[in-house]
Amino acid sequence: MTLLAALALAALAASFAGALHGLGDSLAVFRLLIVGATLALLLAARPRRWLFWPGMGLCLAAAGSVLLHKLPDEPAGPLTVYQKNMFHRNGDTAGLAADILESDADIVTLQEVSVGNEALLQRLAEAYPVQHLCRFSSRSGIAVLTRLEAGAPICEAFLGLAGLRLETGQGPVWALSLHLSWPYPHSQPAQLDRLAPRLARLDAPVILGGDFNMVPWSHALARVARAGGLRRTGPARATFRLGPLPISIDHVFAPGGGRAEARPFLGSDHRGILAHVHAHPMR
Repeated sequence: MTLLAALALAALAASFAGALHGLGDSLAVFRLLIVGATLALLLAARPRRWLFWPGMGLCLAAAGSVLLHKLPDEPAGPLTVYQKNMFHRNGDTAGLAADILESDADIVTLQEVSVGNEALLQRLAEAYPVQHLCRFSSRSGIAVLTRLEAGAPICEAFLGLAGLRLETGQGPVWALSLHLSWPYPHSQPAQLDRLAPRLARLDAPVILGGDFNMVPWSHALARVARAGGLRRTGPARATFRLGPLPISIDHVFAPGGGRAEARPFLGSDHRGILAHVHAHPMR
């Protein structure tokens, strides 16, 4: 039992090691579950003090690192972003369109815009006449929709990135839609290696909505935030189910953060996020 407790502690510590290897972020997805298992094993095994008390401390710190992200971030900002992974077989584009229109968002960021669900763009064309769709395959497209004045577009398939340079009441911003792959052993680390310098080179503040396939307390999301000078809008909401486990993998980032709320599934396997963001850092 003591050996199992030690192994659980090692896995928990490794969940903080995403900067060293992608496996760390994969473990971070399950950090709360690992905390629960580790606590149970420590209490059952009652190992020597040199293992028990540091282990309990690590469990408390790990739980805190997750729960901290459940707290609200900055107050609501003046720009609104509706973020949604549509799901390529979405059968409720009418319901999703109605929810987006009701939100009256300034910017809409979409992933998995497929040939089958692309009708959503037509339903929104009057309210959102500026539409940039970056089509990667028949089932995978990424889009940015807006009613704001827009300039140069971005469409980069390997990065899973689409974007527009917009003129807002707070000055120019880049509105970006992102779809990261799953973490290690999939290609998320390689995407991040190219995405981070790409964000850093942009010539205006960035508002970024996407399906990140990663939780808020990961190294991956911290890296995105640093590269773009961004804050994730909060609080974290569960937007996807990995088997029976609800996880928060859809996010909106902005320079000054903001306040976010979850929206219904509406034909998708992801919930939407409606975020009220600040295009500039809060003082």
